Amino acid sequence: MNNTKAVVSLGHDALGVNTNEQMNATKVTAKALADLVEAGFQLTITHSNGPQVSMIHKAMTELHRIYIDYTAAPMCVCSAMSQGYVGYDIQNSLKAELTGRGISTPVSTILTQVTVDPYDEAFYAPTKAIGRFMAKEDAETEIKKGNFVKEVPGKGFMRIIAAPKPIDIVELDAIKALVDAGQIVIACGGGGIPVIQQGHVLKGASAVIEKDAIAGKLAAELNSDQLIILTSVPYVYTNFEKDDQAPILNMTVDEANKYIEAGEFGEVNMLPKIEAAIEFLQANNEGSVLITSLDSVSDALKGKAGTRIVFK
Repeated sequence: MNNTKAVVSLGHDALGVNTNEQMNATKVTAKALADLVEAGFQLTITHSNGPQVSMIHKAMTELHRIYIDYTAAPMCVCSAMSQGYVGYDIQNSLKAELTGRGISTPVSTILTQVTVDPYDEAFYAPTKAIGRFMAKEDAETEIKKGNFVKEVPGKGFMRIIAAPKPIDIVELDAIKALVDAGQIVIACGGGGIPVIQQGHVLKGASAVIEKDAIAGKLAAELNSDQLIILTSVPYVYTNFEKDDQAPILNMTVDEANKYIEAGEFGEVNMLPKIEAAIEFLQANNEGSVLITSLDSVSDALKGKAGTRIVFK
């Protein structure tokens, strides 16, 4: 038990899109995570938070609009809120599942900050839509505040924010201490709370961090044996969603780079996962990466599903 250190990255399918869906989804997710624990993995878990942080942002913005005494929450605070309540559901569901199987391993959530570069190019060309649809007048107000917006034909305008690259995981030492103590840790949720280092002060950034990017970095920093990325498909595919779609069972970093050059991976879905795999394997040549779906974990453990990536 607990002899293979692994970082597990959970996608949207593992969490649902609202509070009720999330509570139910994490109970299912906990079964897959417990299967990994029973198979001998010591887990550090990170997760997406797109629908959750957007929901919180909408709620806080509407609260401010209706009740002017309340202030709208900045993105860094929305990110912190999402980390807290997503972590709460995962740790409670997983702890209950483990206890039912006679496993007493502690499960903890660490509110995690991640530094970003204020001059990252992403801040000059934001792409991540967040919050509610707005009328043109509201969009103009956001622009006057210095925020970016984009028009969605037929629906209105949405605010868009940057997705800069992660630099340092601020609470890394605390995460390592719990991992070294044999605990299961939930950390860097939603990519981490993006912050900018200003002297000895950390200032929240109006941004989000790709959860796949932080998963690769976290696995590298912890010197994990394996990075497990759970997504919506059981394999990585060539010619995805085409008539000649074919699963990739195994690949090396060099082969992954060739697939990237050939444009095989979607920029908003599979490409960030492959890039995370490459970052981890370049830091730990002896490690491995497994990409599969949540409901294929049991088969993947038997070598019957999933794409495996190694350094060479």
